[in-house]
Amino acid sequence: MRVLKRILIGLLFLIVVMIGLAYLMPNHYGVIRSIHINTSPDKIYPLIAAPKEWKKWSIWNQRDPQMEMLYAGPETGAGASWDWKSKSQGNGGMKFTRVAPNQVINYELHFEGMGKPSNGALTLEPEGASTKVTWSMVGSSEGNFMMKLFAPFMDKMVGPDFEDGLKNLKTVAEKQP
Repeated sequence: MRVLKRILIGLLFLIVVMIGLAYLMPNHYGVIRSIHINTSPDKIYPLIAAPKEWKKWSIWNQRDPQMEMLYAGPETGAGASWDWKSKSQGNGGMKFTRVAPNQVINYELHFEGMGKPSNGALTLEPEGASTKVTWSMVGSSEGNFMMKLFAPFMDKMVGPDFEDGLKNLKTVAEKQP
């Protein structure tokens, strides 16, 4: 009986420590990755400005080709949006909130059960004959205990997906005429 009592006290102590550490973690997270694509922004922009074009390069669509997609709003630009359902990639949605053709697309991203949406951007910067494409995302874990636990690891969790997506975007964009 004493052993069981000590085990329970130890587990309770660990839970309290984990909760305390979670509340001490930062409320904000960010992810940013860039790549140089050997083409002009006007060749890249149509691939990022239309939700239906993301299937050609998004790593998440490649991981789950059976992902259910529901598109809404305009075909491209501000207000274009889509929601998805996926057994392996989760359920969520994205909406383009602001665009500047051939320069930037800002978006809002949400996943079921992950609290507040995050905000992101795909930025196109011409550099000679190539374009620097930067994919960024920031968010807040405030008010969501689970996100507070994940926030310090978001760069390591999402960063490789951004890198793979950008590599795919590079391949697709550079093959275009």
